[in-house]
Amino acid sequence: MNSNSNPVNHRFAAAATADLDPQQPSPTATTTHPQAQRRPRGFAATFSNDSTTNNIQAKSRKEREKEKERTKLRERHRRAITSRMLAGLRQYGNFPLPARADMNDVIAALAREAGWAVEADGTTYKQSSPAPPPPTPHSFSHLDSVQQNDHNNAATLEAYPLRSVESPLSSSSFKNCSMISSVECQPSGLRIDESLSSASLDSAVAERDVNLGNCAFASAIPSSESLESRKLVQEIVYKEHGNGLSGNSFIPVYVKLSTGLINNYCQLMDPEGIKEEIHYLKSLCVDGVVVDCWWGIVEGWTPQKYEWAGYRELFNIIQEFGMKLQVVMAFHEHGGYGSGFISLPQWILEIGKINQDIFFTDREGRRNTECLSWGIDKKRVLRGRTGIEVYYDFMRSFRTEFDDLFIKGLISAVEIGLGPSGELKYPSFSERMGWRYPGIGEFQCYDKYSLQDLGKAAKLRGHAVWARGPEDAGYYNSKPQETGFFGENGDYDSYYGRFFLQWYSLVLLDHADNVLSLARLAFEEIQIVVKIPAVFWWYKTTSHAAELTAGYYNCANRDGYSRVFDMLKKHAVTMNFVVSGALASCNEIDEASSDHEGLSWQILNSAWDQGLSVAGQNAQPCYDKEGFTRLLETAKPRNHPDGRHFSFFAFQQHSPLFQRTTCFTQIESFIEGMHGELS
Repeated sequence: MNSNSNPVNHRFAAAATADLDPQQPSPTATTTHPQAQRRPRGFAATFSNDSTTNNIQAKSRKEREKEKERTKLRERHRRAITSRMLAGLRQYGNFPLPARADMNDVIAALAREAGWAVEADGTTYKQSSPAPPPPTPHSFSHLDSVQQNDHNNAATLEAYPLRSVESPLSSSSFKNCSMISSVECQPSGLRIDESLSSASLDSAVAERDVNLGNCAFASAIPSSESLESRKLVQEIVYKEHGNGLSGNSFIPVYVKLSTGLINNYCQLMDPEGIKEEIHYLKSLCVDGVVVDCWWGIVEGWTPQKYEWAGYRELFNIIQEFGMKLQVVMAFHEHGGYGSGFISLPQWILEIGKINQDIFFTDREGRRNTECLSWGIDKKRVLRGRTGIEVYYDFMRSFRTEFDDLFIKGLISAVEIGLGPSGELKYPSFSERMGWRYPGIGEFQCYDKYSLQDLGKAAKLRGHAVWARGPEDAGYYNSKPQETGFFGENGDYDSYYGRFFLQWYSLVLLDHADNVLSLARLAFEEIQIVVKIPAVFWWYKTTSHAAELTAGYYNCANRDGYSRVFDMLKKHAVTMNFVVSGALASCNEIDEASSDHEGLSWQILNSAWDQGLSVAGQNAQPCYDKEGFTRLLETAKPRNHPDGRHFSFFAFQQHSPLFQRTTCFTQIESFIEGMHGELS
């Protein structure tokens, strides 16, 4: 029989044809059916399953990340609301809340205010009704019941100090209070772990950028029971108008205590002399004192070993006299060589002997040990820590050590040192390097870390040849017209000049932003102060050379302060402007093209326009009526359309006891003028 006519063979042939070409229909089929897709087998099946699994896992991972971000945002929002509630109750309600209060403490305080009794275990009942019976035995074991009953009895016998219903602030006083509007202003729930990495600090700084909104920050005012009735009324007015708005122009006056009170071993030198001086200041109706807390003393010998004994003794004396206290986190050197010299910590200087690039460096390679270079803010070169980690650890140690004084309200503000002399500027006017007024100073960006950052910025800009400092920028005591960079039509306004000055000022801005982010974490709702210098010489020239070397890109055609004030407002800090009380002579104005009034007008009005709280501090000692009058008129500008004025004034006098015999009358009149209206 012919095999071709065998129907069985036809079926096998059709099947073979179908296996070779799945798209080919069977010759015996009368109708076409869609062919089912074959399942992959062997290695192909394994590869396909892995690809599908990876896709599913990737999608699941993305969903988890999104949910984490949503959870973080919800948690931040919740913490921000809690922080606002706590801040309002502390500042305006006089509630005795602990520094680390949570919502349980808030609910308990509100319940006690309403007349309820709240025990330590949370049991709450009306004050007039008897305490509820202990829980029934079926809710826990017999032993737990006995322990719980003992705990309840002890809590019942312990008298809780109830807050007085009457407050020194009347209800009408709150109408003018500037409440914090941003939910991110006081993130009391944020913390940083004990072991900090660069990534964790960067994330903390970034989180602060999100959390800190644009808000006005009101300082807490401690109890004034020991002050006279006149001072009490003045403090109430300060609470209402402490942000510098129109109204009663009461300006609190703080006096900066001399530096030599604490020696290098953090011991208080002359307690009786300090008591005498504070007693004298109190007789002048001074509102408080300012104390420098020197990094070189507290952490002077061993990293992360902090000695606060001398400051504790000093603060106790200040507390005895009922004075307010502002402290300065001083991360810089003080004075020249001699008895009044305070250096950076010794272990920092030891590191500097091996790695001198941790200090600011001028064009000739000379190192300035006044403070650490901002180039190491995020470089782990300080025995395993970065620059901002070292600053944060110091601030956190202070907050932990004196937490009781923060709770009592003794410490009303903390000033953060951000550069030489505690001011936000480069050390471009160092007398140690030979600078004398009115020299333009020198750029301080020649340590290897700063040059590395400059090189990266130049490459990103697409001009690697710009990774250098300016040429022909003169020396410390040069004049602008003597240089090719700062003179008329100089290189400062060229493409390279604008790039370099933008980078140079941005390093200053980033340093302040990073340190203040961590300062806000450490001090939470406490008022934070930043000192801004007054570089007034060469202000009338087009380049403003002295301001440029100090880090402020403030030329005749550019506002160099608005970006700085935007950053300060983000962190809700008070700007402390250094005011010159001396009257410049005509020769000085002509020789240095200086303009005290013009610079003050620009800085103060720019800060007020940004909504910043502005304070002041005198740059030089005052011994005559004219100097005090200039300080007073700067603090209270006449005929200001918005009635602006300083929120406080920090007065510093290099001589002890205020030169009692020479300027007692002038000082007394100055304080009265700050507390009252201008005549």
